[in-house]
Amino acid sequence: MKVVFLGPPGAGKGTQAVDLAREFGIAHISTGDMLRSEIKAGTELGKLAQSYIDDGNLVPDEVAVDIIRHRLEKDDARNGYILDGFPRTVPQAEMLEKMLDEMGTALDRAIYLEASEPVIIARLSGRRICRECGKIYHIENMPSRSAGICDLCGGELYQRPDDQEDAIRQRLRVYKEKTADLIQWYYDKNLLTRVDADILREDTYKELSELFKELQ
Repeated sequence: MKVVFLGPPGAGKGTQAVDLAREFGIAHISTGDMLRSEIKAGTELGKLAQSYIDDGNLVPDEVAVDIIRHRLEKDDARNGYILDGFPRTVPQAEMLEKMLDEMGTALDRAIYLEASEPVIIARLSGRRICRECGKIYHIENMPSRSAGICDLCGGELYQRPDDQEDAIRQRLRVYKEKTADLIQWYYDKNLLTRVDADILREDTYKELSELFKELQ
């Protein structure tokens, strides 16, 4: 099965994708992680992407699509995958569709995890991250045993600047401006399925798992 995850920051896309990929034996392809992997490995694509980043620019869509193509050609993506973080705009979706067509394949579903602004703010503003190992906590839903200290490595927990409430509201405004047309684009292609991400994570996962079983 070949699926794209859509949804605002804080909807739980990455968390749900990791668990679903494990359950169904498919690849979780996070575009951010993938880009960092290409750069770390020193591939030609990674070097090209790094050159844009070093100049303070965003990686062009064409380079991002080439990196995705390279990733989809790996063995672990043969049984299917969840694309997390791409596409974010209609032009990116069109480029992805063209690339998949050239590869002789197509998406099965675009899953939109819907979450309301109050829920997103509560989730993201309570998030804390270990400076040393990167483990993620939440002050209410998943606190560390000792306040401000990572359970795994003893590192300091901190709040990212973009997880502060004003920054979250701005991120959501930008998201809505950029992705409203993308949601409609997938809807018009009869590929869109909406899933409630305001409810408990376990309940959202149950709904997603049932959907994935239908796609098998």
